[in-house]
Amino acid sequence: SKWLGEAERNVAKLFTSARKSAGESPSIIFIDELDSLMGVHHNEVGGETRVRNQFLKEMDGIIDKKNKLHVYVIGATNKPWSLDLPFIRRFQKRIYIPPPNRSARLEMFKLFTKELRLSLGVDLEELAQMTEGFSGSDTLDICQSAQLKVNRELFESGQAKNKQAEPRALNMNDFVGTLKERKPSISPDTLILYDKWFDTFKAL
Repeated sequence: SKWLGEAERNVAKLFTSARKSAGESPSIIFIDELDSLMGVHHNEVGGETRVRNQFLKEMDGIIDKKNKLHVYVIGATNKPWSLDLPFIRRFQKRIYIPPPNRSARLEMFKLFTKELRLSLGVDLEELAQMTEGFSGSDTLDICQSAQLKVNRELFESGQAKNKQAEPRALNMNDFVGTLKERKPSISPDTLILYDKWFDTFKAL
């Protein structure tokens, strides 16, 4: 908030609401892109500092062993090395989720192609094998890009004017061709950074 003191009051309201909701069942506060809020900042203005301090205060109240309310704070980040140390200490569990393995990628291909027309020659197990190091988002992008390719073919052929016309079924070459133009969004150097950070701060 642009108003002095309003942002930290909003943080306090959030945690107060979570504690009230936890009276009957567990309450979860989920913070995505955690580094944008709790990362190391070198040019903080006063308002940002107060908000961060309010978060620290509220999280201390949740961690207190005398507190029997089941309120949980979960954060997600792609840049754990950017987090400020006081916040890292307050997250009692720190879990590294690596890129999906072959089995997980296979399940993702099954999920993302479930509504697509596939020819009999499409081998999802082979695609899972070919996409080592690819993230879930990368896998989705491959399926979407392959489908867009056949959609584009339909329009470029002029058949799209026919209301009965449909894009052809996807074949293995569509996926392989797309893969030739794609690389994993997570570089090997970044994976090394994840492993190094987790070795330093892991807590399961």
